[in-house]
Amino acid sequence: MERTLILYCNNKIDQTVSISGFVQTRRDHGKIVFLDVSDRSGVIQVVITGEIAGDLKHQDVVTIEGKVSKRPEKLINSNLPTGSIELQGEKIEILSKAAELPFDMGTKELDLQLPTLLDFRSLTLRHPKVKAIFKVQDKILEGFRKITEELDCTEIVVPEISASATEGGAEVFKFDYYGHQAFLTQSPQLYKQMLVPVMERVSTIAHAYRAEPSVTTYHLSVATQMDCEFGFVQFEELLDLLELVGTNIVKYVEEHCQKELEEFGAEKTAFGKIPRLTLREAQEIIFKEFGRDHRSEKDLDRQDEIDICNWAKEKHKSDFVTITHFPTKKRAFYTLPDPKNPELSLSYDLLYKGLEILSGSQRINEYNQLVEAIKERGMDPKDFEMYLQAFKYGMPPEGGFSFGLERLTMKILNLLNIREASLFPRDMERVDIRLSQKAHDIKPVKKPN
Repeated sequence: MERTLILYCNNKIDQTVSISGFVQTRRDHGKIVFLDVSDRSGVIQVVITGEIAGDLKHQDVVTIEGKVSKRPEKLINSNLPTGSIELQGEKIEILSKAAELPFDMGTKELDLQLPTLLDFRSLTLRHPKVKAIFKVQDKILEGFRKITEELDCTEIVVPEISASATEGGAEVFKFDYYGHQAFLTQSPQLYKQMLVPVMERVSTIAHAYRAEPSVTTYHLSVATQMDCEFGFVQFEELLDLLELVGTNIVKYVEEHCQKELEEFGAEKTAFGKIPRLTLREAQEIIFKEFGRDHRSEKDLDRQDEIDICNWAKEKHKSDFVTITHFPTKKRAFYTLPDPKNPELSLSYDLLYKGLEILSGSQRINEYNQLVEAIKERGMDPKDFEMYLQAFKYGMPPEGGFSFGLERLTMKILNLLNIREASLFPRDMERVDIRLSQKAHDIKPVKKPN
């Protein structure tokens, strides 16, 4: 019999169907067994005799034939798309038996400490609530692609190996490339800029590799960036564009992921008029409103980001804040200094619910100025030969920005750690398994009560 996806059983009442999926839970009631079986479309309750169910357990892979029937009115589960039906199981074929689970996967919440959640990643990703994180992330990517297509961006695929350090500095992964030194790209920045004279407007989804000696709740060594670069634009236009893309992504997610957002207790985003503040203006507000004097600092710290977002929500009904004009020396070499005050740059961050989710700037588009900026950072223009070609032979005024996929996922769902928003996170302590511990030594650990 041809397989029917579980969700489509809603249209097969009183018909015999064959479903295939995973046993999520088993509940024995005398001679009757209730199974929750899932596939990619949803979950359905299967009612079957204990004799047919045999020793079925969690995560066994099965094909079940049976008749779809309506549930009694008082037993309808309004939280499930299939909550008004059930399958009267008549025949089971076991496609694959699951080993005994190292912890209980049949609960609504997966009550594990983060290291255990990641040590058993290929298993814990199956849990409905963990899986929901990446259903939301899928819609973030879809929303990004939708709005950038509407803005006439051409999506490009860029290399992840480069001949020079994209951003400069020491936070770069070096490796031997056929006897030559090469680098993992710190961002797709240089490549997307080279495409501006070709396509004028481009977007890309790419990995960024940062050798940061950091183990915070919001840093990864390998992150996913959603980038845009635009030609023939000025600073104010770039601010309009970044806010348009950011708000459209979040609106798209909230429209398509209502169930998942409710499951995580995520508040709806406040979409009031986004305040635009220079770094110094933001620091002045923090001093006056929160009593911390960071007015001489060259960036916002974590508490500053949280406080200025709280201020924006209270004063402007906005969960977003745009911060501009960071010190030129603290930004990448290609960032355009403000002509009115070259000590400050035409740069910006977008904050969302207390965390920076985007960074970008208007770029230097004049060849000689860019060469000088590279030299001033102690780098050799010869290491940027291909990149500089694009500017030597004509580059329009241009700029762009980059969203952090995992950071945005984390804030939309109120996750406590960015690693939860990465399918297979890489950081100082982990490449699939904990670097300090062999895989066979790993034991599951529950969260403390």
